[in-house]
Amino acid sequence: MEELSLLKNNRRDFLKKSAGTTALLALGGFPYEALARDSAVQLTILHTNDVHSRIEPFPMDGSRNQGLGGVARRAALVKKIRQEQKNVLLLDAGDIFQGTPYFNLYGGELELQIMSDMGYDAATMGNHDFDNGVAGFAKQLPHANFPILVSNYNFANTELKGKTQPHKIFEKQGLKIGVFGLGIELHGLVNKKNYGETQYLDPIAKANEAASFLKNEKHCDLVICLSHLGYKYKEQKVSDQILAKSTRNIDLIIGGHTHTFMKLPEDVMNLDGKITTINQVGFAGINLGRLDYFFDRESKHGKMVAAVYPVHGLV
Repeated sequence: MEELSLLKNNRRDFLKKSAGTTALLALGGFPYEALARDSAVQLTILHTNDVHSRIEPFPMDGSRNQGLGGVARRAALVKKIRQEQKNVLLLDAGDIFQGTPYFNLYGGELELQIMSDMGYDAATMGNHDFDNGVAGFAKQLPHANFPILVSNYNFANTELKGKTQPHKIFEKQGLKIGVFGLGIELHGLVNKKNYGETQYLDPIAKANEAASFLKNEKHCDLVICLSHLGYKYKEQKVSDQILAKSTRNIDLIIGGHTHTFMKLPEDVMNLDGKITTINQVGFAGINLGRLDYFFDRESKHGKMVAAVYPVHGLV
């Protein structure tokens, strides 16, 4: 795979040679050449969304997505990147469940086991993760050795009480990365019997609360939101675009729900006039998103390079 061969080169060569397929985005002010210096710490974020129980590649039946995806190929790709990069986070933006007979047969056990084996660091919940009810999701959680992060669902009166987390902080080579999750409004989208006494809380208010805590109190160098709100809508429904404009302290939104194939991330100005980056990579594990952040060790300012890796038989 061409993109992967590029990663074997040094940082300067990677940035130079991959300019046609990646984007460089500024988070703060340190010189471009610092990306290739030893003073920069590289953080690699890999992400998926809306995998929808797609365990095997799409069949070779002439359809648009034939031959694409498959967890074995994704696992091989993730393993290869981890062998080449020191600091990697693997994240998912929800709708892990529903879409193939594997979910109907095993109720989500296989999906969570595979994600655990692949080394996912965290995920959030999508609306289809309620398809076997709150109890059905809770039943499968022992198969996940990574946290489910969601800050705007109150599960106090459900079987999920105490089984999810609002956020988690990861430390990589002196960097602190704060990650929190947001779920979509369930009323009208999910059968009431499936989400039961789950309370939906305002995602913008909870996002501001979580991001402020992570950035200002915990002093995270990067704050990431795993969002299942959806990229954008024609109506004024809360989306990732609206979330980015209406909040502070979020550096990156990894989105889901709308199955949006973004070739490059989008930068949105937040309430402080700073950049919040939005990214989403389609659905069904067809693509693996990759964002490489380069942080100056002293200033902690950073640059970012983005790429999308198709998951297919050439991996």
